[in-house]
Amino acid sequence: MTSAELLVDAFGRVREEVHAVVDDLSIDDLTFRVNDSANTIAWLVWHLTRVQDDHLAGAADVPQVWTEQGWFDRFGLSLRKADIGYGHSAAQVVKVKASTDLLIGYYDATHEQTIEYVQALKDKDLGRIVDEGWDPPVTLGVRMVSVISDDLQHVGQAAFVRGLLGK
Repeated sequence: MTSAELLVDAFGRVREEVHAVVDDLSIDDLTFRVNDSANTIAWLVWHLTRVQDDHLAGAADVPQVWTEQGWFDRFGLSLRKADIGYGHSAAQVVKVKASTDLLIGYYDATHEQTIEYVQALKDKDLGRIVDEGWDPPVTLGVRMVSVISDDLQHVGQAAFVRGLLGK
């Protein structure tokens, strides 16, 4: 198994979990909050997708799906176009309202761009520095693992909230 095949498998598992966590949920379910400072399923899935889109588009040096394919306009959120949700307040979390179809549509488009990029990677590519803003600088391999870890944490949180809904 190559590194590219391993990454494709990992991102595929994230996709399966994203689909499972939002399947058949209403807007009320997707925006349910455990308390006034909790994240919603809609925010968690939007955020994990925004992070994946932002970070991998940056690494691949391609436009983000969010802007290039019109998802920013389709969502119609009162947030900045570049916003990925990092550091959002409780008031910003509630601004993210979206249907299952919208969340899955954006996630799948981002997943498609991710897989297209990842499939073409060679093992030697993973050592390339993609972010010098950290000490040590972040390699492509570290960025990939970071995105997968972030995605799995957030989809797990969304699954927990879904479980509280009894769904």
